[in-house]
Amino acid sequence: MAEPSLVFTDVNERQGMFTRRIFLMGGLVAFGMFALTGRLAHLQIVQGGKYKKLSAANQYNFRLVTPPRGDIYDRNGKLIAGNRSSFRVMIETNEVKNIDDTLDQVSYVLPQTLSSRRRILRDINQNQRSVPTIIAADLSWEDFSRVSLYANDIPGVVADRDELRAYYYGGAFSHVVGYVSKINQKDLDNEKDASETDINLLHHPSFRIGKSGIERAFDKELRGVAGGKKVEVDARGKVVAEDGEGSIEPIPGKDLVLTLDADIQQRAIDVFGEDSGSCVMMDIHTGEVLCMTSSPGFDPNLFVSGISSDAYKLLSDYDHIPLLDKALTATYPPGSTFKTLVALAALEHGFDPKTTHTCNGVFPFGNHVFHCDRHHGTLDLHGAIVTSCDVYFYQCALAVGPDKIADVARKFGLGQIFDIGISGQKAGVVPDRAWKAEYFKKRDPRNTRWLAGETPSMGIGQGFTNVNALQNCVAVARLANGVKAVQPRLIKSIGGKPYKVAEFENLAADPAHIAFVRAAMADVTAAGGTAAVSGKLDLGPIMMAGKTGTAQAHTYGSGSRATLHLEWEKRDHAWFVAFAPADAPKYAMSVIVQHGGWGGSSAVPKAREIMRMALLKDPEIQKRIVGINPADLVDKPLTDIPDPENDTGAAPPPPDIVPTST
Repeated sequence: MAEPSLVFTDVNERQGMFTRRIFLMGGLVAFGMFALTGRLAHLQIVQGGKYKKLSAANQYNFRLVTPPRGDIYDRNGKLIAGNRSSFRVMIETNEVKNIDDTLDQVSYVLPQTLSSRRRILRDINQNQRSVPTIIAADLSWEDFSRVSLYANDIPGVVADRDELRAYYYGGAFSHVVGYVSKINQKDLDNEKDASETDINLLHHPSFRIGKSGIERAFDKELRGVAGGKKVEVDARGKVVAEDGEGSIEPIPGKDLVLTLDADIQQRAIDVFGEDSGSCVMMDIHTGEVLCMTSSPGFDPNLFVSGISSDAYKLLSDYDHIPLLDKALTATYPPGSTFKTLVALAALEHGFDPKTTHTCNGVFPFGNHVFHCDRHHGTLDLHGAIVTSCDVYFYQCALAVGPDKIADVARKFGLGQIFDIGISGQKAGVVPDRAWKAEYFKKRDPRNTRWLAGETPSMGIGQGFTNVNALQNCVAVARLANGVKAVQPRLIKSIGGKPYKVAEFENLAADPAHIAFVRAAMADVTAAGGTAAVSGKLDLGPIMMAGKTGTAQAHTYGSGSRATLHLEWEKRDHAWFVAFAPADAPKYAMSVIVQHGGWGGSSAVPKAREIMRMALLKDPEIQKRIVGINPADLVDKPLTDIPDPENDTGAAPPPPDIVPTST
């Protein structure tokens, strides 16, 4: 049997086999071409629009543009807070494969310290990958030029110009205007209802959020609306061109105009110098706040890019507490400034102003002896206000009682929180029987009853009574107005539109009784008054009316009231409340010098200089000043004038009362 052969011997058989193979291969190729053509047609015709958009997205990117923050002006159009140009370098982490290598390349051009490298890496870890991270900010032109020269050769590194918040008066407005700083997690939690665009803005490295004062209270209005910049990028994500037509311009934040006067504010800061305290001034007719300082202040520019831990520690450790707002947050015993309201409460409840008491320097009551700083002799109510006699007001307060005094004090603004647009106000304490019962109900249930020995201390603004500088200014503004319960205003307009103005209610007090107190306050700066020497304005016929106060802040031993020899934190607080002109009031003010000693020698000279600035800027009052060169008075040096009357609004409290201190 022959073996099978692999060789075709028949020519026709071999040709047939070849033809079948050609047909099969041709069919496969034709099917492949048909499938490819169909797929291409599907991509081009059916899904062409989709892939056109994806292609454009790969070619173009939208980069968020932060809006310019609104400016803040004083009442005369002087710029308090604005924006300035700044140069920075950022890293786009989503375009970088190795962060450390990229930062090493940048460090050859812009050296980094170990702490700055750690900060950059921390920020990168905290930020979203789509959010750029700042490597260095607020660069000099030389550093920025050097980085810009090499930035295009380092993937993911961007050098550009930014805007930083700038505060042009340094610490003069540090508390009332506040400052902006980098956003933190607490800020983000407060923005949980924000839109996606706002959330992206919050995460942007250029964005700063208001942290305190006006900047915080009106952050949404000042913030503006973010825009977008359409840029063309290459395969590596580097920007090669900008598409101006596709970009969206950001909407700047609204400008704010305050009622504050930058000249008066700066003058107040100057006269306080290194002293600690506050000055608040109001227009008694409109309620507009012209001055609201807290000294010493701090430079808010330090916080914009992030304050160093060492600098912050210096501020927080300083015993004059520059971070504390002494106009709104800090409260102090009002001392003898409170006697004006004690006198008014007495008159409102039938007290005869001709009632006399004899001051021999002491007032025994119960098992305690209350003291006065002088032997004033026999006085009526008018004389007691003028000379600030404690012995008289011990007895006046006992005749009226704490509840009636507290009622009048609250009507004139003490113990109140005002709608001025910013937070941080402390209500303080205006005590009465109900307040004490409630306050001590859980703290000391055995001490809920008002004790008779607590009333004399209240009569001179001591004991439980505590107020802030704004409240004391409102009280004297209402006394000076005499008719309306003036409310303080801090915002003049937002975005060019006038801010809301509320109607003032009528004062619930007899105008004749208010006039009596005002007349006595006018004599405080006249011969025999506690501000007779230091309260002279030297403005011709323009006189200032006021009331001094020295508030005890520490328990002293016998004979220790001469406080200037004591350590600073043990000295009394010095107060002065005033209005001017005395015969036709327009401006009211309160000045508190923390641990300043006597009110007449510490607070009055400061108040005089600040009040003169306000009066000299007023065109109507200038017409009344005869033979005086205003230019010679504006820069007149502040001098320490000893108070011949040594006004004191404080005496040692009863053993069961602990003086309130700051």
